[in-house]
Amino acid sequence: MENSLIGVVGAGVMGIGLAQNLAQTNHQVVLIDLTDEILVKSKAAIERNLRLQAFFRKSDMSPEEVLEKIHFTTDDMLLSKAGCVIENVTEKWETKKAVYARLDSICLPDCIFASNTSAISITRIGSATKRPSKVIGMHFMNPVPMKKMVEVIRGYHTSDETIERSKIFLTNMGKEFVVVNDSPGFVSNRVLMLTINEAIFLVQDQVAKAEDVDRIIKSCFEHKMGPLETADLIGLDTILLSLEVLYESYNDPKYRPSPLLKKMVNAGLYGRKNGQGFYTYNI
Repeated sequence: MENSLIGVVGAGVMGIGLAQNLAQTNHQVVLIDLTDEILVKSKAAIERNLRLQAFFRKSDMSPEEVLEKIHFTTDDMLLSKAGCVIENVTEKWETKKAVYARLDSICLPDCIFASNTSAISITRIGSATKRPSKVIGMHFMNPVPMKKMVEVIRGYHTSDETIERSKIFLTNMGKEFVVVNDSPGFVSNRVLMLTINEAIFLVQDQVAKAEDVDRIIKSCFEHKMGPLETADLIGLDTILLSLEVLYESYNDPKYRPSPLLKKMVNAGLYGRKNGQGFYTYNI
């Protein structure tokens, strides 16, 4: 973007990774969330990630220099000078709709709104704003600093100018990208969510244990992670919300969430983010 100040709304796993990656590529970042408690945890997580990263590869910037480029705040009025705002809030339509109404009232007329949604239609998100031509999907992968590919989604009203500005922005972040047309779930999650859901059905139906499902998929297809390890990384709550969006969008039973997935989410077993999913993690 011509304006190097970038807003990141939502300081969860994806927001943390985005803020870090943006700061490491010389952007000034405003990271927004609802409470100071969330932001304190987010800052500590970024600091841990940076120090761990320093063990494995050299960086032109120290952890302190990266953190200096990120402003952690609950004051969304600080987005008023951003050239682009990347939204990472929960996959619930009413929540996203309210966020975009607020952004519309705050941000510069030329500011691009980029949604990092997993499944919700970019055209639908554009309809919740007064600037649908400046709304685009930027589906980053987790962990953001380590994943080169970004799925860019053109909504019905997304302009060619917005596409071109977004390409320049992502190139400056060191990312590669593929532009696809709008369809709930896009390419990556229409395939991935089905794969994860079917893997969960295999565990539910006692065909195989989670670790055996993952071992077969990794060994047979040379994938770095199995579908259930991936589910834990993304967050089982996010997986469930994404499947529900796909089920509602297409009215197709193939997207029906596994009862075991619903049971685990109801039990608070979300995966890596809180230490317990299909596997156990130290947090």
